[in-house]
Amino acid sequence: MAAQDATRILLADDHALVRRGVRLILDSEPGLTVVAEAGDGKEAVDLARSVEIDLAILDIAMPRMTGLQAARELSSRQPDLRILMLTMYDNEQYFFQALKAGAAGYVLKSVADRDLVEACRAAMRGEPFLYPGAVNALIRNYLNRARLGQTIPEQILTAREEEVLKLVAEGHSSKEIAGTLFISVKTVERHRANMLQKLGLRDRLELTRYAIRAGLIEP
Repeated sequence: MAAQDATRILLADDHALVRRGVRLILDSEPGLTVVAEAGDGKEAVDLARSVEIDLAILDIAMPRMTGLQAARELSSRQPDLRILMLTMYDNEQYFFQALKAGAAGYVLKSVADRDLVEACRAAMRGEPFLYPGAVNALIRNYLNRARLGQTIPEQILTAREEEVLKLVAEGHSSKEIAGTLFISVKTVERHRANMLQKLGLRDRLELTRYAIRAGLIEP
């Protein structure tokens, strides 16, 4: 493949060492080239406006804007852009949310050296990339829904609640969250109460633990 035909990749991860390792894997492959790097989801969305890219590889747990939030934003703005989620979490709930957010694949960091290049090539062919655990999750989910006559479940939290949860778990006060999201303190408190009720949790500590398990923030 000629250099001008190479797949142009935007790589977003808040750990510089991870970006460096992933970039080494990708740049050593013919037909793949990393043209931009971002340290969080917001930076990735902003970069996608100014840099011509074919594929975005987004870490799920990033500050300011998660990979899932960035994927939703990028998918709505650039429907032809291919997106892969990169994560250290084998998390079924967030795997399904990644698919709903427009991602073509879900790659575990622990096996990125084995799976990432294959995932990139599959995404550019318009094919999904699913690691074995994800395939099992899809089959199990489908069989359960078929047995119960159900449709695909909606995500537990709304996109806005997810934003509030992430900021709560990162230790921000209600006033700081209100300022960041341009909403009132009262609205932040309402979102927090709704999340506690939906998730069956009691306090901020349990919300933080949930955010870590869900892959919204790293421990």
